Amino acid sequence: MAAETSGEVLDVNMEENTPSKDETGQKMFTLKKWNAVAMWSWDVECDTCAICRVQVMDACQRCQSDKKQEECIVVWGDCNHSFHNCCMSQWVVQNNRLPLCQQEWVVQKVGR
Repeated sequence: MAAETSGEVLDVNMEENTPSKDETGQKMFTLKKWNAVAMWSWDVECDTCAICRVQVMDACQRCQSDKKQEECIVVWGDCNHSFHNCCMSQWVVQNNRLPLCQQEWVVQKVGR
């Protein structure tokens, strides 16, 4: 496996305390500990709810104030735009067109 640091690619042997060697066979360094960090995000067109302007990964403003963060779920439309379900359920009472693309609201997927 190769690790990239400061623009340089180093050959790192993942076995604990096993040295990595350069072209001449000289020991470059010994890997003693390795901590992996990962990030994730929703695979959506827009990661912010266009109604309440809060990221869809977080609870909407209403659910935050009512302490219902766990109940706040995300809905995706056919156009792949995402919204908080509670925001969209109130929006469609007034208007059945999406606030971003003006398409008619059709639920594609519901999830967290």
